[in-house]
Amino acid sequence: MNPNVDFYFDTAEQWQPAIEKLRTIALDCQLTEELKWGSPCYTFRENNIVLIHTFKDYCAFLFFKGALLQDTHGILVRQAENVQAARQVRFTNLEQIKELEPVLKAHIYEAIEVERAGLGVVFKKTDEFAVPEEFQVKLAENPDFKKAFEALTPGRQRGYLLHFSAPKQSKTRVSRIEKCMDQIFDGKGLNDL
Repeated sequence: MNPNVDFYFDTAEQWQPAIEKLRTIALDCQLTEELKWGSPCYTFRENNIVLIHTFKDYCAFLFFKGALLQDTHGILVRQAENVQAARQVRFTNLEQIKELEPVLKAHIYEAIEVERAGLGVVFKKTDEFAVPEEFQVKLAENPDFKKAFEALTPGRQRGYLLHFSAPKQSKTRVSRIEKCMDQIFDGKGLNDL
């Protein structure tokens, strides 16, 4: 156990017994406990295997390369439509975790083997993502803006495309694009400071 991570478990209210059990399961599999993104993260040879996180309605194990795992029990869930690699196993009570402990450990060991084998998820290419019409118009109107966007890394481009595509209303999409223009011109990604 990493004492730098203890606070996460000590301050958890609703999910404390459940996430403590998840911690025990991860540590029983000889993973290294670290704190990443404000959550307990379990690694093998410095590769992320699984993360514990809590939400209002559930707590979860998040397998970083869950898309590569065999889900014979049908418990791995894609957190959102655009998530490509990670998969969650969600829990609403401690008993579910206890019942699934052997399956969870099997998934952890499989995830370790994925890392040992050097396997990776094949991500969709940037040009496979939807480009909102409002963004296409903005790029056509401003060649310098188009050049700045194309100079971004593929990951930054995808981040913006997902951000611009999310709203249902056109005016919200336009607003998001306009708010991000300076950041794009500066060569920064959506979440860069």
